Amino acid sequence: QELLVESGGGSVQAGDSLTLSCTVTGNTYSPNSMAWFRQAPGKQREGVAAVFPASGKTMYADSVKGRFTISQDNAKNTVYLQMNSLKPEDTATYYCAAAMGIAVLGELLGRFPEQHEYNTWGQGTQVTVSS
Repeated sequence: QELLVESGGGSVQAGDSLTLSCTVTGNTYSPNSMAWFRQAPGKQREGVAAVFPASGKTMYADSVKGRFTISQDNAKNTVYLQMNSLKPEDTATYYCAAAMGIAVLGELLGRFPEQHEYNTWGQGTQVTVSS
């Protein structure tokens, strides 16, 4: 059974940087997509960044474009989220997600994938940005 192991969260000041990591373990094949979602207290979970290993294509939420970068290391089955110029509104629990053995419609339609398009989730890592 596949597991996603996240790391890299923490508490920082506005303007600082953090890098989150997510490693897939127990898998026998590569995911069709990996993504980061986040959920702030009292808010719905939202997509942040997604990557599609086969094409190398990436997608970002408008709120993080130019500040966050998603990348992958296929040899390590790991995806990273480099977060620069962090803002207090980036405070949330960040979740790694993977689409294992299923197609991601969002990639085909050119829109950010929805949560239900991912079938494997990490437990989340907290990111807190203070002003």
